[in-house]
Order: sequence, then structure tokens, then C-alpha cells
Amino acid sequence: MGKDSLFIVIEGLDGSGKSSASEALKQRLDQKLAGKVKRTYEPNNPMCGGEFIRDILEKRISQFNPYVLSLAYAANRLDHNSRLIEPWLAKGDNHIVICDRYYLSSLVYNSSDDFSFDQVMLLNKEARKPDIIFFLNVSAEVCRERMNKRNEPAELFETKLDMYRNKYFAAIKYLQQERGETVIEIDGNQPLEKVVDDLVKGVEQFSIFNL
Repeated sequence: MGKDSLFIVIEGLDGSGKSSASEALKQRLDQKLAGKVKRTYEPNNPMCGGEFIRDILEKRISQFNPYVLSLAYAANRLDHNSRLIEPWLAKGDNHIVICDRYYLSSLVYNSSDDFSFDQVMLLNKEARKPDIIFFLNVSAEVCRERMNKRNEPAELFETKLDMYRNKYFAAIKYLQQERGETVIEIDGNQPLEKVVDDLVKGVEQFSIFNL
């Protein structure tokens, strides 16, 4: 497609392997594009509202307004865009950003019966549109098994995985049909090497270089 920069988002349930996959993809891309690939994540702790969000996720703050949390995510994302994502991609010349979570996560975790997908995206209207969103499709059961192995306290959204998995599929359909976004489903139950192979195949569809 002739793009000289690429904004990649990797999404999925907690325990789906997003962090491992994004790091492995960065290492694979670095083999051809060393120094041009930046990996980041959301919510981004150093950015606006990052510590507030982290305190809620890790249950140090237990009383909060869900709408305020949605605003915090949107502010964190916009700051993340302006200070890290946009400057890096503006370099062109095959510069790539790989982001672990983005506004698809906000659609899943911030929406409710009283706060629609449209309202979530209105808060995120200034956020850069990803070139590719990869969704690691992993069963809720496998995600639970992986998280249990971490032996760490569950964060705020690390329960009700079946419900959130269904919301992911609904949010993906919304992004595809209402906004024309590119969302590629990857079988995250595969070994990591095969997951990365599939990610690379997806990246090659939207880049001007052969990986």
C-alpha cells in the first residue's frame, strides 16, 4: 500500500499473550528495521492520568466514577499520541509503532448500557487511527489458565473474561462496519513463533518492505 510508516495495535483479553506477541514482533521487525520500531502500551503510566488509571486497575482506588475513568483513558491516549506515537511515525522512512492496547480496549472496558460505543469513540475522536489492529483470539479458559500461572492479584478487568470476550467481538464489528477499520484476527492459542509469523504476514500487507 506504499505506507512509509505504520501504526500497529495488538489487542486481546488479559492473558491472551499481547505483551509477549508485541515484544516478539518488535524483535522480528528489528531484524530488518533496527532502530525504527518502537513498542509501547496503554494505559501509558508516564502520560496524563496514567498513574490514576493504574491505581484503579490495581484496586488502590476502589471508589471512582466510570465516566471519569473513561475520560482518563481518553486523555492518557491523546497525550500518548502527541508525545510519543505521532512524533515517531512522523519520521516516516519505515518507522513503526507497536502498541499493546488502544481504543478497542476502551470500547470493551469503558462502554456500558448507559455509555455506548459511539460515546466512547467521541471521547477518542482525536486519537490517531491505527493502520492495523490485530486481535489475539484466545479462549477465556486459556486466558484464565495463563493468568493463574502469574500468581499475581487479579486487576480490575481480569474477571468476567467470557463477557469481555463477547464485547471484543461486538466492538470489532463496530470498528469494521461503522469506521472501516482494519482488524485482523490472529489465533493466539498457537505457539508464540506461529503467532508472530501470522502477525508478520498481516504487517506485510500494509508496508512497502518485505519482512
